[in-house]
Formats: sequence, structure tokens, C-alpha cells
Amino acid sequence: MEQKEEILASFVTEMRRGAIALAVLSRLAEPGYGYQLVRDLAESGVPVEANTLYPLLRRLEEQALLRSDWDMREGKPRKYYQRTPLGTEVYTSWRVQWTRFSQSLNSLLEDSHEIR
Repeated sequence: MEQKEEILASFVTEMRRGAIALAVLSRLAEPGYGYQLVRDLAESGVPVEANTLYPLLRRLEEQALLRSDWDMREGKPRKYYQRTPLGTEVYTSWRVQWTRFSQSLNSLLEDSHEIR
């Protein structure tokens, strides 16, 4: 049973990796900060832990898909992230690819000729 659980956990990790990047880019057309993203994604049914989100935000920023700015106006400084023009182009392409792939996969999984 332990092997089955490990296989499932590995699959879920691999599946979520790209999906979370897409979800993050979907939420950053306007500036947003880390905790807000964690909360918004969780409310949308895509829970992400902070220790997963912050490295992803840094990676997307290194890839020039996001930019960040510090807001010092309130009591606690917050780093806000927003999609760059390149990030918007990539997000749009990823979204198209995701839609095509998910439709194809859903069709395959719903096919009555499934291998048993």
C-alpha cells in the first residue's frame, strides 16, 4: 500500500507543478502579494503552501514573467508581483495549451473504450 501512496503522491506533485504556475499567472494581471495569492488560490480550490509559492514567484520573476515592487505605505512592507508583458504573452499561450490538453485528456478519460 505504501508504494501505491508514493506513486500517487509523485503523480500529484508532477501534475500540480505546471498547473500552479499557470494559476499564479492567471491571478497577477493586477499586482498581488504572496499571502493574498495563497488565500485566493486556496479559495479557488488550488491550495498552495507558502514554501511552494515563494520560490515559484522568484523563478517566474527570474524568467521575466513577473515583476515585483515593494509597498512600504502600510505598517508592514509587502512585495507585490504583477505579470510583465512577456508574462501575459506566455500566460495566454499556456492557457490555450492547457485548455487543449485538458479537453483531450478529459475526452480520453471519458471514452467508454478505456483499457481495464
